[in-house]
Amino acid sequence: MSAAGNIVCDLDGVVYVGATPIPGAAAALADLEERGYRLIFATNAPIRTAAEVARHIRVVGGYPATAEQVITSAMAAATVLGPGGGPVLVIGERGLGVTLAEAGLGLTADPDSARAVVVGLDRDLTFDHLAAATRAVLRGARFVACNRDATYPTETGLLPGGGAIAAAIEFAGGRTAEVAGKPYAPMADAIRRALGAGATWGVGDRPETDLALGRDQGWTTVLVLSGVVTDPAAVAEELRPDLVLPSLAALPAVLP
Repeated sequence: MSAAGNIVCDLDGVVYVGATPIPGAAAALADLEERGYRLIFATNAPIRTAAEVARHIRVVGGYPATAEQVITSAMAAATVLGPGGGPVLVIGERGLGVTLAEAGLGLTADPDSARAVVVGLDRDLTFDHLAAATRAVLRGARFVACNRDATYPTETGLLPGGGAIAAAIEFAGGRTAEVAGKPYAPMADAIRRALGAGATWGVGDRPETDLALGRDQGWTTVLVLSGVVTDPAAVAEELRPDLVLPSLAALPAVLP
């Protein structure tokens, strides 16, 4: 257990953007860990397994993360369904399917046999993928979205996120998806189980997910301006953070 407290840290736009590290983020994380803070990396991106996310943090972010520190929306989606909730039709990238399979869920490409559809970011999305998911949803399959993120940050700007894909299937299928990722209960529950002793700071770049989660959980919320939001005045009043920082690099200086 950590006496200093917990840092629940988003990744894209906070520790790195794509394959580019945020300057000073690795040093800040190392400093916080040395001071006794428990570091938890909570990402709405379901494209990698926890082990792959940890490796990406090590290689790109420069901090020696472990899989045990990582919680993804794919992991939260697996808890929504439970091991008997398959077979699952996956609209997403390899990491999502692997995470669900590791949780005991069978996978299928057949919309007529799918008992559930799980949707995440899919940068190889085709019309056939949307058609299969829509067919399964229309036939009554359970419908779970990993997140409602409209966009995600890249080195060249914002691109459509997993929430945009889920919205297309919601519109075509006439059903609203259950949501697993931040700020919804499945992700919140998974993070809460990983917390140690002491106060918690939630650090992120997206108000409707990172800041909303922290507000709902009673954490101190920290908005960094290195990702989706660059102007704190654009944040809705009900999601205004407790702290605004230019980047994660500035966090150690403002924590006790």
